[in-house]
Parts: sequence; C-alpha cells; structure tokens
Amino acid sequence: MSSPRPLAKGLSLYPSRPVQETRRLACLAEELGYSHLWFGDSQNIWREAYTSMAASAVDTSRITIGTAVTNGVTRHRSVVASSWSTLHELAGGRVAAGFGVGDSALHTMGATPMKVAELEHLVGDLRTLWQGREVRAPGGESGYRLAYLPEPVEVPVYIAASGPRLLELAGRVADGVILLVGTDSDAVSSALAVLGEAAAEAGRSLSDIDIVLWAPTAIDDDPDRARDRVRAHVSRTVLRPIRVDLSERELAAIEAIRKHYDYYDHMVPGSDHSRLVIDELVDRFALAGSRAEVGDRLKHLEGLGVTQVGIIPFGESNDSIDQVIRDFSGL
Repeated sequence: MSSPRPLAKGLSLYPSRPVQETRRLACLAEELGYSHLWFGDSQNIWREAYTSMAASAVDTSRITIGTAVTNGVTRHRSVVASSWSTLHELAGGRVAAGFGVGDSALHTMGATPMKVAELEHLVGDLRTLWQGREVRAPGGESGYRLAYLPEPVEVPVYIAASGPRLLELAGRVADGVILLVGTDSDAVSSALAVLGEAAAEAGRSLSDIDIVLWAPTAIDDDPDRARDRVRAHVSRTVLRPIRVDLSERELAAIEAIRKHYDYYDHMVPGSDHSRLVIDELVDRFALAGSRAEVGDRLKHLEGLGVTQVGIIPFGESNDSIDQVIRDFSGL
C-alpha cells in the first residue's frame, strides 16, 4: 500500500496589490517552500491575472503558477489556450490552469456563468488545442488551431467545485480540483465522496487528482481578531452550495449574506456583507486562530485525504498578511 502524499501548501494572490508587490510575494512564496502560487482572474476588481502570472514566472524557478480561477467566458477559448501554452513555455511547464463556471469576473459585468456541460466542452477543446489539433467553433463549420506550437503541451487542468455536478465533472476529467466547501471535516469528506465516486465511474481514483482545499486564513493569538479578518472571504464562500447541515442561526445569516452581497466588494474586509458573517460560519469555512490552532486543523485536513491546502491570507495590513504567509509555511 502506497503512503499518502505529503500535504502541499499553496498561496493565493488575488492581484489587488501593485504588480511589483505581487512579484515580491511570488519570490517570498517560493523561498518559503509553497508548492503553488494561485491567482484570481476578475478583470473589473483586480489587476490582470495572466500579466501577473507571467511576471511571477520570470521571477521564480520552482513554484507552480496557476489560476484559481479563470473562466471560459471573458476570453475566447483560442485565446485561453494560447495564453496557457505561452505561459507553459515561459515557466518551463510550471503551470496549473484552474477553471470555474464564472464568478465575480462575470457578475461585475452582467454576464452569465457557464453551464457545467459548457465547462466540460471547454476543457476538451483546450486539451485538443494544446495537442496542436483543430477544434470546431461551436455552432459553426470553421475550425482553428494553435499553428505555432512546436510540440504538444501538457497543461494540468483544475476545476473549482462546491456542488455535486462540478465535483462529478472534476472527478471525471480534471487533473486537480479546487474544493470550495470550507474547512469543516464533514463537508470535506462529503465532497471527496462525490469526487471519488465520479472518478471511479470514469476508471480513475482519487489518487489521480490533486485535491486542493481552498481556505481563507488568518493567524493571530487573538481568535476574535483572526475571525474578523477572514469574514469577507467566508461571505463569498457561502454564496455557493453548502454540503453540511446548518443551524437556523447559520441559515439566517447565509440568507442575509446572499441578499446583500456586492461583487464589487468581493472578498473586501470590512464590506457590509462581511459584517453579516457569524462566528459559527467562520469556524466552518476558514482557518482562523493561533499558530497552534491552525496547525492542528491542518493535520486533521491532511488525514481526510486533501493533498494541498491553498490559503488566502488575511491581515490588517500588508505586513501582517506577509506574516500569515510566513507563519503558515512553518506549520
């Protein structure tokens, strides 16, 4: 029986800081031993993701660079395929293409998210294009290909998932999954069960899939301060399907968050909707507490079968966020 994979640590840098700061943090993450550097792609509220990834690729040599996540709506799939093949070349293969059906990138401009079937078709087309083969435009007779490719490229595809249909899609076709289900052990186990069943039906197993658990994270000896820092991201998480039974108090809080959520304040600390997040939801959907407390929860998550924890670090200042990045790397 093979031994479990050691738990990797990923760092998410939503590109809200100037690009030069992002480059510095990319180098810091690599220096501290993070395996992955993830970027959000939401053109109306953050700096451009592919530019930020390219800059980070030039400055680093070991860390894998990816999106968590991009979508197939704001860019034509030929543009997406070409961007990733070029990043693959620039970074020496250190890339991971994370996709979702579309969230703030679409909501902030009134666009409609993809259907799950459309995302599956997108993944298939991208892999065809990366092999240098032609794909047909949906509903048309014209085709296109990446004519410049010197040889096929292998770009790992990750799918962000919380509900059963996206978990099933990830189980069938993805190289990795980004779990948006919180840090509650029952929720994680439930998601992994769906993922594993779909993988088995496709002739695969969970060991074929890199399982990334997405976790807003704040480390502070004062638990109230730590909780306050991650409320903004928790408010974003509970917009999605919830995989555990909740109390009436929790359900009422989630209903209020969903009613008042403003995508232009997406994950912004202190936003109106973040103030609606109660402590019970923070404990279910984030890692917030002292180094020892976060470390204990990390060990528990590893025992569930997660292979990577991708943190979104929160603090009261850039310096305190940097300290969370440093503290988490040592756990």
